[in-house]
Amino acid sequence: MASKLSLALYYLIVFHLPNTKYIKFFNKIRVWYASKILQVMEYHHQSILEDRVYLSDCKNVKIGRHCHINEGVFIQGASIGNHVMIAPNVAILNESHTYSDPTIPMIFQPTTEKRNPQISDDVWIGRNVIILPGVIIGRGSIVGAGAVVTKDVPSGAIVGGVPAKIIKMRDLSTSTQQQAL
Repeated sequence: MASKLSLALYYLIVFHLPNTKYIKFFNKIRVWYASKILQVMEYHHQSILEDRVYLSDCKNVKIGRHCHINEGVFIQGASIGNHVMIAPNVAILNESHTYSDPTIPMIFQPTTEKRNPQISDDVWIGRNVIILPGVIIGRGSIVGAGAVVTKDVPSGAIVGGVPAKIIKMRDLSTSTQQQAL
């Protein structure tokens, strides 16, 4: 688990390292730091962790091998499988606020119990997606840009919209990519 000092160094220095196609060195530093120091990510030489990825306090974040996490992604808590692509500005949440007592101002309402979303292997999450607490996204699924995922997504589903609904199912049995995994 990450110490407060190592987490502070991540947010002060590593978090802000520039992301360019010409300087892959900074990505290697980010991936190394996330895997070896923060211990939230399995090290893989092809993993990409772009700049400004928010990793909460790291207690509830686990990222698998060969993942591509784009810039501006907010991970409050999640278990992310192998070979996952996450586009820019995605929010993955593990808690929310209650609003049941109208006599208490919203800002003072308690938060819900933490429930980390689970993102299975070989998933593609589109730009500006919001994944709510406790959601399970099945293997080989695709979540379209701008979707709000409020319920579990079955393996091989292509979902989109607000709230996310199944648009189409992928036939995972004929995939030639399974040999590469």
